[in-house]
Amino acid sequence: MATFGTLSDRLTETFRNLRTKGKLTPADVDGTVREIRRALLDADVALAVVKEFTAKVRERALGDEVNKALNPAQQVVQIVNEELVAILGGQQRRLQFAKNPPTVIMLAGLQGSGKTTFAGKLAKQLEKDGHTPLLVACDLQRPNAVNQLQVVAQQAGAAIYAPEPGNGTGDPVRVARDGVETARRQQHDVVIIDTAGRLGVDAELMKQASDIRKATNPDEVLFVIDAMIGQDAVNTAKAFQDGVDFTGVVLSKLDGDARGGAALSVASVTGRPIIYASTGEGLDDLEAFHPDRMASRILDLGDVLTLIEQAQQAFDEEEARKVAEKLATETFTLEDFLDQLQQMKKMGSMKKMLGMLPGMGQMKQQLDQFDDRELDRTEAIIRSMTPGERRNPKVLNGSRRLRIARGSGMTVTDVNQLVQRFDQASKMMKTVARGGVPNIPGMGPMGGKPGASSKRGNKQKARGSGGGSRSGNPAKRAAENAGIAAAQSGATAPTGSGFGLGGGAKAPSEADLAEIQKLFGKG
Repeated sequence: MATFGTLSDRLTETFRNLRTKGKLTPADVDGTVREIRRALLDADVALAVVKEFTAKVRERALGDEVNKALNPAQQVVQIVNEELVAILGGQQRRLQFAKNPPTVIMLAGLQGSGKTTFAGKLAKQLEKDGHTPLLVACDLQRPNAVNQLQVVAQQAGAAIYAPEPGNGTGDPVRVARDGVETARRQQHDVVIIDTAGRLGVDAELMKQASDIRKATNPDEVLFVIDAMIGQDAVNTAKAFQDGVDFTGVVLSKLDGDARGGAALSVASVTGRPIIYASTGEGLDDLEAFHPDRMASRILDLGDVLTLIEQAQQAFDEEEARKVAEKLATETFTLEDFLDQLQQMKKMGSMKKMLGMLPGMGQMKQQLDQFDDRELDRTEAIIRSMTPGERRNPKVLNGSRRLRIARGSGMTVTDVNQLVQRFDQASKMMKTVARGGVPNIPGMGPMGGKPGASSKRGNKQKARGSGGGSRSGNPAKRAAENAGIAAAQSGATAPTGSGFGLGGGAKAPSEADLAEIQKLFGKG
């Protein structure tokens, strides 16, 4: 995640320095803890949280669990990971639904924290899970706040209760109460109340939020906090906890480029769990918050579980089975490739998915250069083809490729590259389907069979035509030169066998075997 990118880089660099040490001294531990403290403070993590965190890490790093470990550096990384999980809340906490519907969820937070957008995201996610949410517009102060919620509700495909136009008119407490009654009457099982915010914490804001809570008795009060707010996040969270007493936290704008460490302090300072994390502007960019997975992302250990869950949601099992059959029968076409592209796009940003892989923090520059629109360009090229051309790319002559390039807004070179890549991929798929070893362009067969790589063969030919061995090992160089000389004189090199015997070597006789048995005392 972009918000914790700097913190992740600092911690990763600190641990990289540890891996060169076979045994950690107290000075090594103190130096590591000092770097971790600086990284957390630079990331805007609250001072009290930093002190408690580093004290626990130092105590455990100097204990027996590290001293007796085979790899002390990895043990320290594990300790930091576990303590990060602890300050992020420990265990994941899901929404708690009422036994008797409707479940009332009240949103609280400052103006601009992302409450209205989160209301739409939550409604859409609940719709996918089979619920029937009702959005209630209780932000009657901010200009056009009601209109914004109406637009968001329409995009999410959710119902909305908005009897007042807002813009400073209407009673939000009465709207909230009537909204819950409307949901009960129309059999909506979830009510999401979008409340008003302020630019800063004030008495009027807290009184209104408190009155809405008393009137609706919500099952969940979610405090939405901007991950880019800085050190003021802790003070704001404490103020809302004292005034409204929320039950859970939502981190918004985690896709921003701010330091964002203050958001990590909220769960530790307030004792309230983080339930959701908003990772983008789209209504699908909402994730259930897992403290252990977030800690792994910060430490550049990846988040493969979330990646698998997203893939399971986007890919249809029946479609995957059909694709596997087509690969096995060598009938995979550009139409099937287009279907796979569309399913990949359902998973979200490719850059974001690649960032979930372990170690990708060290390839930040390559990730930044990755363009998600490349999938759109590829899709445009394929859609510009006729069904017959997609099923049989071999019919694509020059005029057809020119037409496809013009239709997709691309160049003929782009079309040629796509067809060439698809042809290479098809050959690899056919090889795998037959149980063979794929030949990766520029690398040769993955099995590493002798003489399989053309480049390797060219080098051997060059050496055989007069060049000597360039090995830095004298013994190896002498052996290679002898082999080259033998090849030049027309001698046949021994082909070898599975038991290490050269082609001209004889198998051991019975007398030889008897001598070997005597040598080992078995005669």
